[in-house]
Amino acid sequence: MSSVYSESPRLSDRMGRLAFKPAESSSNGHIRPATPEPSSAISTYNDNAAPLVSTYNDRIRPLLDAIDKLRHLKVMKEGIELPTIVVVGDQSSGKSSVLESLAGISLPRGQGICTRVPLIMRLQHHPTIDPELHLEYHGKIVHTDETYIAEDIITATDEIAGNKKEISNTPLTLVVKKRGVPDLTMVDLPGITRVPVHGQPEDIYEQISGIIMEYIQPKESIILNVLSATVDFPTCESIRMSRRVDPTGERTLAVVTKSDKAPEGLLDKVTADDVNIGLGYVCVRNRIGDESYEEARKEEAKLFQTHPLLSEIDKSIVGIPVLARNLVQIQANSISRCLPDIVKKINDKLNQNMSELKKMPNHLSSVADALTAFMGILGSAKESFRKIFIRGEFDEYPNDKEMHCTARLAEMLNELSKELQLKCENNDSGDEFLMEEIKVLEEAIGIGLPNFLPRTAFLTILQGKVGEIASIPVEFVQKAWKYIEKVVLDVLMHHCENYPQLQSSTRRAAQNLIAKLKEQSLERVMETVEMEQLTDYTCNPEYMSSWSQLMIQEEPFMRFLKNLGDYDASKVNLGSLGTVEVRHLKKHMGMVQQAFDLRMRMTAYWKIVHQRLVDCLGLHLLYSVKNLVNKGIDREIANEFMGPHGGGLERMLEESPSVAAKRQRLNQSIKVLRESKDVVADITDRIAAYAN
Repeated sequence: MSSVYSESPRLSDRMGRLAFKPAESSSNGHIRPATPEPSSAISTYNDNAAPLVSTYNDRIRPLLDAIDKLRHLKVMKEGIELPTIVVVGDQSSGKSSVLESLAGISLPRGQGICTRVPLIMRLQHHPTIDPELHLEYHGKIVHTDETYIAEDIITATDEIAGNKKEISNTPLTLVVKKRGVPDLTMVDLPGITRVPVHGQPEDIYEQISGIIMEYIQPKESIILNVLSATVDFPTCESIRMSRRVDPTGERTLAVVTKSDKAPEGLLDKVTADDVNIGLGYVCVRNRIGDESYEEARKEEAKLFQTHPLLSEIDKSIVGIPVLARNLVQIQANSISRCLPDIVKKINDKLNQNMSELKKMPNHLSSVADALTAFMGILGSAKESFRKIFIRGEFDEYPNDKEMHCTARLAEMLNELSKELQLKCENNDSGDEFLMEEIKVLEEAIGIGLPNFLPRTAFLTILQGKVGEIASIPVEFVQKAWKYIEKVVLDVLMHHCENYPQLQSSTRRAAQNLIAKLKEQSLERVMETVEMEQLTDYTCNPEYMSSWSQLMIQEEPFMRFLKNLGDYDASKVNLGSLGTVEVRHLKKHMGMVQQAFDLRMRMTAYWKIVHQRLVDCLGLHLLYSVKNLVNKGIDREIANEFMGPHGGGLERMLEESPSVAAKRQRLNQSIKVLRESKDVVADITDRIAAYAN
C-alpha cells in the first residue's frame, strides 16, 4: 500500500476519537441527535451564547481545511470524491433562510431561482469581532463584507452563468470567517422547479436535476434536504431525488422550515418518517423581517418552548443551534469514514498516471534521440512479429484471437484443404459414373492394342480437374495476405502510436512490401497450378498403394455389371467412392474396364495433387512471412521514412498535438495528486499526534 496510507494504519480508529457518540432514540420515539463526548468543545445553545456551535479549533478545523484544500486543487476531477454536505430543496422551501441562519449573513433573495450555480459555503469560526468574507471563482478572489455580500454573489453568478436566468455547473465559493458560525463546508444547489418562469430556459428542470444528481450521487455526499412544513414531504421533488440515490436515507438529514406556519401535524410528520430520513429531522423557524440572527434564535427557542403544538416536539430536534451541532457532527464522522479511502484513491490514481506517463515516449530533442527512438520502434515491432508469426506466442495479445497468427493461418490452410476436397467430391457426384472417362477414351482411341490405357486420356482429365480448382488457391493467397496485412499494420501502428509523424511512412512501407510479397505468392501459386496441369508425376509410394486398394473393387464391379438384368437394382456401393448408378454403362461394356481403371488412377493421383497444393502453399506462405519479418519490413520502412516523401528523422522531433496534450494532462494530474498527497499526509500526521 502507498506510503501516505501506511503512515497511519489505524487512521479510522484515530479519526473516530474526533467523532461523536451515535444518535439515540428518546423515550417518546423521537430522533435524538448525537451528543458530544465530555471532552468535546461543543457547547449546548443558551440565550447568552453567541456561537451556534463552539468550534474544534485544534482538531476539526484542520480536517475541514484539508478537504477544502483538496476541493480547491480540483482533485474531484481526478475521480476522487470528497465528503460533502449537499444542500437541496424545492424552490421556496426556505433553503436560503436556513443557510443565512447558519452563516449569519444575508444571501440573495427574490423571485425565481436565486442560486443559479453551485455555491460552496466554507464557514469558519473566527475569534475576532470583525468578520472576513470573500468569493472565489474563475481563479480570482473577491473580498466583500456583510453589507454587500448578496450583491457580490449576484455579480459573480452573472459572470459565471450569464446575466439572464441560465444555470451553470461551475461552482462559486463563498468563504465566511465569522465569530460564532459553525465550522462547516456545504454546497448549496439551485432550488428545484418544474415550470420555467421569468425568462428561465425551457429545460430548467432537467438542468437543475442534472446538477443535483451529480452532487448527491457519490456515496461520500451527505444530503441536507430542506423541507417546508407547509407541504407533504412525500410530494417534494427533493425527497424523490434523494431517495433515488439514498433509498435507505442513511446519508440524508432533513431540516423542516416554516414550522411556525404549519404547526399542525408536524410532530406526526417527523415522528412517522414516511420518507426514510436516516440521519433524522431538525425543525426550525425562519428569520422574519429585520430580526437579527440573535433575535431570531431567541424567538425560535421561545416558539418551541411555548407553542401548544410545537412544544411537544423533542427539544433535541429543534432549532438552528441543534442543526449546526448535528451538521458538524455528521461532517466530522463523514470525514473520518472517508479519509482512508481518499488516501488510497489518491495514491492509486497517482501511481496509474505515473505509470502511463512512463509509457509515453521521451520528448525528442536531437536527431540522435530520434534515431534511437526509430530503431527502438523497429526492433520492438520485429520482436512482436517474430512472436505472433513465427514462434506462435501471443502473450502481447492474449484476448485478441485475430492476433494469434499461427493458429489463424493454420485454420486458413485447413479450410483450403476442405474446399479442394469438397470441389472434387462435388464433381464426382451424380448418375453419370465413368461417363467422363468413357468419352475421353473414345476420343483417345488410336491404332494399337485395345487393353493399353492412353496417357493422353489421363492428362486430359487431369487438366480439366486442375482447371476447375485453379481459382481456389488464388483466392486463398489473396485472403491470407489480406489478413497478414491487417495484422502487420495493427502491430506497427501500436508500436508507433506515440509518433503520428512516423505512421504514414510506416503504413505506406508495409503496404508496399506486402503488395510485392502478395504478387510473388500469386505468381507462385499460378505457376504451381500450371505445373500440375502440365504433366502427371509423383514419387510418392502412396499413389501405387491407393490405386492398388481401389482396383480391388474392379472384379466385383465388372461381375455385377455383366450380370445386371433389366429389372435388377442398378446401384452398387464402391466404398470410398460411395453408391453409384451403373445401368447406363451397359451400352459401353467395351470401355468400362478401362474407364474404371482411369477413374481409380485419377482418384489415387488426385490425393497427391491435393496434398501437394496445400503443402506447397503452406510452405511458401511461411517462407514469405519469415522473409517479411527478418529481412524486409525494417529495411522497407527505413527506406520509406528516409526517402523524399518520409520527412526523415527531423519529423520525429515534432511532437504531435495529441501526444503533447496527453503529456501535459498527465503532468498536471500528477502535480495535483502529489499536492493532494501532501495535504492528506499532513492531516494524517496531525491525527497521529492527537492519538498519541
